[in-house]
Amino acid sequence: MTAPSFRKLESDLEVNKTTLHNWKKNRPKLYEFIIESYKDRELLKKHLAFMITQKQFIENEIDLTKSRVS
Repeated sequence: MTAPSFRKLESDLEVNKTTLHNWKKNRPKLYEFIIESYKDRELLKKHLAFMITQKQFIENEIDLTKSRVS
């Protein structure tokens, strides 16, 4: 995943672009932490979507098995 855009960060963190540039230049650890947090968030979203797909598949299998048994 690439880093989120400054616009996205501006709206999510409620700061302006100048503040973000200053953080990137003067507080690189803070800026890097923010970027890594977004990467983690994207990864969690992907895992959640995969788990939802698995849940639907399992529910379909259960319904199919119930219909065979009945």
